[in-house]
Parts: sequence; C-alpha cells; structure tokens
Amino acid sequence: MKQNRILFAAILSVGFWLGAEARASDAVNPVYRERAEKIVVTLALAESAQKTRVSDAIVEHYRGTNLIHDANNERIKALKAQESADNKAATAAQIAALREDARPQLAKLHAEFLSRLAADLSPAQIEQVKDGLTYGVLPLTFGVYQQMLPNLTAEQKAQILAFLTEARELAMDAGSSDEKHAWFGKYKGKINNYLAKAGYNMKQAEKELAERNKAAAKK
Repeated sequence: MKQNRILFAAILSVGFWLGAEARASDAVNPVYRERAEKIVVTLALAESAQKTRVSDAIVEHYRGTNLIHDANNERIKALKAQESADNKAATAAQIAALREDARPQLAKLHAEFLSRLAADLSPAQIEQVKDGLTYGVLPLTFGVYQQMLPNLTAEQKAQILAFLTEARELAMDAGSSDEKHAWFGKYKGKINNYLAKAGYNMKQAEKELAERNKAAAKK
C-alpha cells in the first residue's frame, strides 16, 4: 500500500509539472503569435484559413523548440551550479552531451514544421518564413559579401550561399536571438576561411567596404 501511495504521489507530481509547463508555454504564446503574424503578413496570403494554418505552424515551432531549450537550460544551470575547479572538464562534457542529445528532437520538430508549411506555401514563401524566423540575416549577409567582394565567381557565391543556408537551418531552431546570431557567426567564420584560402584579404576587403559606405553617406 505504501509503495502504491508513493507511486500515485509521483504520478501526481509529474502531472502537475507537465501541467505547469503547458501553462507556462501558453502564457508566452501571445509573444509567439505576434512574431508569427509579422512573418505571415510578408507572405501576402489571400485566404484567411491559410493565414491561420501558417501562423499556427510558426507558433508551434517557436513553442516546441523553446520547450526543448528551456528544459536543457535548466539541466545546464544545475550542472553549472555544481561545478568546481576539479570537475570543469567533466561538466563541460556533460553540457556538450545535453546539447547533442537535443539535436534529434530539434531535427524532428524542424522536419514536421517544414512539412506543415509545404502544405500551404510555395518554396519561395517557405524561404520567406525561414528568413523571418532568423531576422533576415541570410539575404543581408549574402548581400554584404557581394558588395565587399564584387569579383566573386559564381562558384564562390554558390558556396557562400550554401554556408549561410546551412546556418539558417540551424538558427531556425535556436532558443534565443543570441543563439540564432551565433550560428551565423560560426558560419561566417567558415566563409571567411574559405575566401581567405581563395586568396582574398578579408580584413582589407572589410576596410575598403567601410570606406566606400562612408564616402557614399557623405554624398
């Protein structure tokens, strides 16, 4: 009997925790909805039902990814609280493992999200949604590289775009603005290394672009 009572109490505890988690996610849904609607407006969809489905898909993507990240962040916070000078390496390894373990969950949500969008949107419109979720960093950055290096070959442009596209796919599932930008920062490092190997002086190119922009602003 005692074991049954303990088991029942545990079930109630888990149920309460899950309910609290759901209520917490519902509490921030208006923020997700606001973000989603801003993205949907850019698509210029004619049908009200279509707008609702797309908006709902974006909201659920925000909520699903953030639930995963929030749960992981709590575990990471607990690990860091127990960290000492003697176990720093072990803690870092555990944190890395937690982040790696979240990848399949995020990948599953990512695929489901794109599948939902594909039911209502064209490939070009899906691109718009992806850019909306990542603050338009891909087209902006791609444009800057072309301004900075006007003599890029078609192959080099394609490689830069491929790097940025991969960064965007990862950034879409990040849990915060900083994490989204961090993915692009990582891939910009890859792009710069790729271009440096091709013989471009990136520091000089950045300096020259800044000078051209400064001169243009004075006109």
